[in-house]
Amino acid sequence: MSRNTNYRAWGSVGHYLQGPGLLEEIESYTSGFGTKHFYIIDVFFFDTWTQKLAEIYENSKSTFQSAVFEGEVTRSKIREFQEQAVGSDIDTVIAIGGGKSIDVAKVIAANQECSLVVCPTIASTDAPTSAMSILYSEEGKMNEIMLHKKNPDLVLVDSKMIANAPVRFLVAGIGDALSTYFEGLSNVQTQHENYVWCDKKPFVSTLSGRAVAKECFDTLMADGIQAKLACERHILVPALENIIESNILMSGLGFENVGCSVAHAIGNAITVLPEGERMMHGERVGFGVVCQMIAEHYNQEMIDQVLSFCVDVGLPVCFHDLQIEPSEGNLHLIARESLEAVSWQACSRTYGEEDIVQIMRMADALGCSYLSKK
Repeated sequence: MSRNTNYRAWGSVGHYLQGPGLLEEIESYTSGFGTKHFYIIDVFFFDTWTQKLAEIYENSKSTFQSAVFEGEVTRSKIREFQEQAVGSDIDTVIAIGGGKSIDVAKVIAANQECSLVVCPTIASTDAPTSAMSILYSEEGKMNEIMLHKKNPDLVLVDSKMIANAPVRFLVAGIGDALSTYFEGLSNVQTQHENYVWCDKKPFVSTLSGRAVAKECFDTLMADGIQAKLACERHILVPALENIIESNILMSGLGFENVGCSVAHAIGNAITVLPEGERMMHGERVGFGVVCQMIAEHYNQEMIDQVLSFCVDVGLPVCFHDLQIEPSEGNLHLIARESLEAVSWQACSRTYGEEDIVQIMRMADALGCSYLSKK
């Protein structure tokens, strides 16, 4: 049961900068937060960017040190970085990498009570702007959502770097962003709370939050297909810049301010299967959007629009695309796991385990039917 509330809240990143080559100018943007910088850099970029940073900081009044991130965001991993941070005199934490290195940086910055700058190298999720970290067990299972008191001070997005990344990351981000509008509508209808300071009291979305979620959807529909084609060819055009913004900024502001619902409950639950772990977060959530539309009885015209879009950009629309075996046992495992998610409370209808299995089977049937017509 959702908690109705008369309180509304808005949370936001301090500043957002996006453009080609911005990461090369990182020191000029971070020096305003302090002069002792602690970089947490994804393993794939660590050697290259540690060397570049040495050149960038050579004539700077600021100093930097860097630490490599690899693996999962676990309590033990956080302790490792915390020990490095405590043993150093730092005033700014800077993350360069994907969602996991960013989530660790958020925790360290919060613990050290210092400024946080986030530099995503891919546009696969909306994690960069949020005041939230997702933690995992040592076995790799998501087991904790850590809420922070403030969002990053600055998110700096080098669109050239994202355009040069494999297109699958961008498409996954599109899947994650696609859920923002539909999940927001669920939360508005049930007056379910968003994620802004929700540990204090339940707040619902502001009109501004809802407007951002709608603009996120409209931008995806307008520019998603062209952006995917551009990213495949590493061409930076306005459509791709728009989708980078929708994936990172609009979706980030959107989900935090309007909340999650069925799409994330089912999308995240797919990881209960080992093969589900092979799919990216946004790929699973994209399929979850179709499930949510069935659960909330959207008209066929809207479902067709979303299915057409998903197929055109390369998002999964059926079990085969997700690489999962749709046995009764597997689907009941997913359904049971999904019901553990609080986000089901945002749905205006109540469903049990068997109902969710049937919803997933219907989503698969619609996806297969649509693919057969292409």
